[in-house]
Amino acid sequence: MKNIIDTIQANQDYSTLAEAIKAAGLMDTLSSEGPYTLLAPSNVAFAKISSTDLKNLLDDKTKLIAVLKHHLISGKVMSVDVAKISEVTPLAGEALSVSYTDQVMINDAKISKKDIECTNGVIHVIDTVLM
Repeated sequence: MKNIIDTIQANQDYSTLAEAIKAAGLMDTLSSEGPYTLLAPSNVAFAKISSTDLKNLLDDKTKLIAVLKHHLISGKVMSVDVAKISEVTPLAGEALSVSYTDQVMINDAKISKKDIECTNGVIHVIDTVLM
């Protein structure tokens, strides 16, 4: 089993996220003991952002860190736990709503892959970047 960073870097579907984490200087944090829950936007999620806006985001370290902290939760929250709650508070501090009908939604993002266990937490893949 790999840590969160190694898991993200090993999958090409998350190359934009890996680039963003590196640009934000969060590699050490997501390699540390944790545990963390990462709501990981796929490349498809990042593709919903215009190329100009994405470039501006990647170039603005302060804003990038703030955006990434919307995707990072302290502690290991498995999908079975997510189904029992109505909101979750990421490191950014602003609560995200959690809803469940036919699939789990975090604000407007659908969880497309869940419970990717890592040595320092868990990853849930989402289809939208939480801004």
